[in-house]
Amino acid sequence: MDPIPRTVGFRRGERNVFFHILTACNLSCRHCYINPSQHGTKTLSRETIHRWIELFADKEKRTNLIFLGGEPTLHPDLPSAIQKAKESGYFVTVDSNGYLFNDLLDKTTPDLLDYLSFSLDGPDAETNDAIRGQGVFDICTANIARAVQKGFRVSVIYTVSRKNLEALARMVPLLASLQVKKFFIQVIGLRGNSALAAGEETQQVSREEWLETVPEVARQAAEQGIHVTYPKVFLDRDEQFECAGNVAENFFIFPNGRVYQCPLCEDHPINAYRIENDKLVKNEGLMEDRFFRLNIAEGCVMNKLLQADNIAYDEGGGPLYRISCCLLKQEIG
Repeated sequence: MDPIPRTVGFRRGERNVFFHILTACNLSCRHCYINPSQHGTKTLSRETIHRWIELFADKEKRTNLIFLGGEPTLHPDLPSAIQKAKESGYFVTVDSNGYLFNDLLDKTTPDLLDYLSFSLDGPDAETNDAIRGQGVFDICTANIARAVQKGFRVSVIYTVSRKNLEALARMVPLLASLQVKKFFIQVIGLRGNSALAAGEETQQVSREEWLETVPEVARQAAEQGIHVTYPKVFLDRDEQFECAGNVAENFFIFPNGRVYQCPLCEDHPINAYRIENDKLVKNEGLMEDRFFRLNIAEGCVMNKLLQADNIAYDEGGGPLYRISCCLLKQEIG
């Protein structure tokens, strides 16, 4: 029997903490969402990282903590942060571009890190390096192999755009050969470099292209024993829209102290919270969370406001389909 994808609904009390410990990176990817004018250029100190880990810790609830950058392995204190997060009760992931600076594999252990996640945007150097930079594919895949050999649980993130959609299916044999356990297929967001730059590589794929390609590739990967997660993106007619900002707890933390609840908002100074003197402070005024409560025919109100070109309309002005919350996922495998 073919594996069947399932929508993973939001669970009340679910918590995810996306912690950008710096914004520096050795690469300049075409779809990078880091926006220095909004997120700053600061690298957090070891002491600040530890205090902010404690700030968001809740041992009564399962909380996923994902260390991000920029490139988080550029931070020499990442191993210490991983240990602190595990001691604080988090399920811990590191998202890396594959370079694994500061000898990360030798300075932490698989028992402290639930997943080591690598960003790879093509099944070969020709596809991947056109997006992420010359030589990146070889370095990333070599370090995936090293991590697997050392016993780390490895996942791969693939950001789908017009630049690499046709190559997505060829990722399946590569992931199987590398013994990757999880595969995250992401949709390119119109933020950061993608919002500022022009050109075909910055364009999101159409609804038809997404639905014709992504679910089928996910099914093929699941048949190889790989667990696949990808955003729902488009709601079926009988599915109810829910915003994660109203249901779950998601915190996107940047080193300048901004804390967002919705990743679509990160190019704008409308963060619902800020960290001030190591305390989480609610921002007043017209911030992102005020929009989450709106009920519109298009589904996600932030998508309608910030990247409305994703939506098509009929002759009467009604949306042909609804966009789901960008944090709503489907899983298979």
